[in-house]
Amino acid sequence: MKFTASSADLLKALTTAGGAVPTKSTLPILECILFEQVDETRLSLSATDLEVTIVQQVDVQFEENHTRRIAVPARRLLDTLRALPEVPISFQADDEFRIVLKTDTGEYKMSGHDGSDYPSLPELDPEHSIETTGDLIRRAIDKTSFAVSRDALRPAMMGVYFQIGPDPGRAVATDGHRLVRMQIDSMTAQEEVNFIIPEKAISLASKVLSGETCTILVDAGYAGFVADNTRILVRLIAEAYPNYEAVIPKDNDKRIVVERNALLAAVKRVSLYSSSLTPQIRLNLNVDHIEVHAQDIERASEAHETVPCEYNSEPMAIGFNATYLNEVLGHIDDDEVVIEFSSPNRAGVVTPQTQRDGEHVLMLIMPVMLNN
Repeated sequence: MKFTASSADLLKALTTAGGAVPTKSTLPILECILFEQVDETRLSLSATDLEVTIVQQVDVQFEENHTRRIAVPARRLLDTLRALPEVPISFQADDEFRIVLKTDTGEYKMSGHDGSDYPSLPELDPEHSIETTGDLIRRAIDKTSFAVSRDALRPAMMGVYFQIGPDPGRAVATDGHRLVRMQIDSMTAQEEVNFIIPEKAISLASKVLSGETCTILVDAGYAGFVADNTRILVRLIAEAYPNYEAVIPKDNDKRIVVERNALLAAVKRVSLYSSSLTPQIRLNLNVDHIEVHAQDIERASEAHETVPCEYNSEPMAIGFNATYLNEVLGHIDDDEVVIEFSSPNRAGVVTPQTQRDGEHVLMLIMPVMLNN
């Protein structure tokens, strides 16, 4: 295999594919990126950790092709290209998989591996195909993924749950303490399809996908995101997602409207004085203001701030984990948020005061027991 390419173009494509390369693997060849010739002007770069596969194509100029598949050490190649300026680069691999990189000023040699030893990549025979955009998928991931569970004892919750059908599509994530449900009117399919994308895969997809048209393909056990020159293939979480609708309160009668940045900043500052073991804060709700309070008895420290608000009910005190509340408020786009409660021991529902056109975001956060 011999081709020339721009070092910047090759680095960009390798960085995308390299997202699926495991940092350490019991199969050393997985620490490589598979090079395959597609045609005279396109090179395919593939990487997998056996759960997530990324295939990226890049434009190059082939000169000869005796070796059609070669596995190239990912880290050394990426580090070399990152250290180079943007220059034309020549890549050559012989039948013994010896690799030579050449620029006008230097030459770099390394040993590759037989591409036929690389694990077979999944091929989708999709039962469902959903047309959408990379921007919509990335937005759904960015708004939900922070609430994905890291608890291996609850594998179904260790990913983002997609519900797509004739009705507006939904992306859902929960860890039992927080829940996010994002409804997207334009993400639809003729037939109902539900699937759970694992956390690592959604993180990679969020980095790779962008504004162009994107197709979601769903097969038994796998899903694929196909956009332009990029394909992301994912092994799905084969578990039943919990009935999240059952935990969303329908009868919250207490309603607060508050400026998001003011409350978020107050929570961040005051929580510095909460216990390091349990970053608990207390919200004292009043008609025209919220008092944000935290205390660390062991260190004899406390803090409180007052934030203006509109509140429609009798005074009430409710406690939250400050970290969780920070994350929920930080993922709301609007300048004002609406928080609805019913009692200090039931979940609060957080929504933007004004929803974006074509979507509806709802976030739920469980309270904590207040220390008197």
